[in-house]
Amino acid sequence: MNKSLISKLSSFILLYVEDEDGIRKNISEILKELFKEIYVAKNAKDAFNLYETKKPDLIISDIRMPNETGIELIKKIRKKDIKTRAIITSAYTDLDYMLEATELYLVKYIVKPITEIKLNDALEAFIKSYDTAKVYNLCEGWLFDASNSLIQTSNEEFKLTKKENQFLNLLIQKNRIITYEEMENIIWNEDNIMTANAMRLFIKNFRKKLPTKSLKNVQGTGYRLVLRSF
Repeated sequence: MNKSLISKLSSFILLYVEDEDGIRKNISEILKELFKEIYVAKNAKDAFNLYETKKPDLIISDIRMPNETGIELIKKIRKKDIKTRAIITSAYTDLDYMLEATELYLVKYIVKPITEIKLNDALEAFIKSYDTAKVYNLCEGWLFDASNSLIQTSNEEFKLTKKENQFLNLLIQKNRIITYEEMENIIWNEDNIMTANAMRLFIKNFRKKLPTKSLKNVQGTGYRLVLRSF
């Protein structure tokens, strides 16, 4: 597994669900070295409780478990959450299961045994899913979901205004100082003039939704994003 992938995974929280003791122990030991935090469950009931309290970024779950399947677990989660990524593992290539799984917005369907190559491919797909969904890691524990105008931490969620979303996208994509002129031309418009007071209020409210000291004012020029890299 390459260093770049390991570095990226280290900012995410994982929930791993597996009812077989031997597999659960072996795979969880590997995953503990990769993720920021990992929570382990041996059935769907415990897994759902952990999902609700720990808010994982990724769920890796076996399909066939006592009382409730991994498919049923993800279906329950999908009723209110389509953002948490999910990977399903199974010892079976059962067509009915696979067809059900296609409706759950899965990152990957892994057929056991879980080899290093299969796990690596699935975790690569997990990271790539953020690229296609326009979700960015601002720093450890902070995610910016541009499509839904949200900034999320492990225990908070901030809804961005249209201007804030445009501004943060601009800061990330340009990766440089965004001048006052650019802000006025791109974020503001003729019906909404960028006065000094409007700018101060906008920046004051915007900072409250960002990691501490991440928005730097370059005196007389504009603003840039200063974030710790992976």
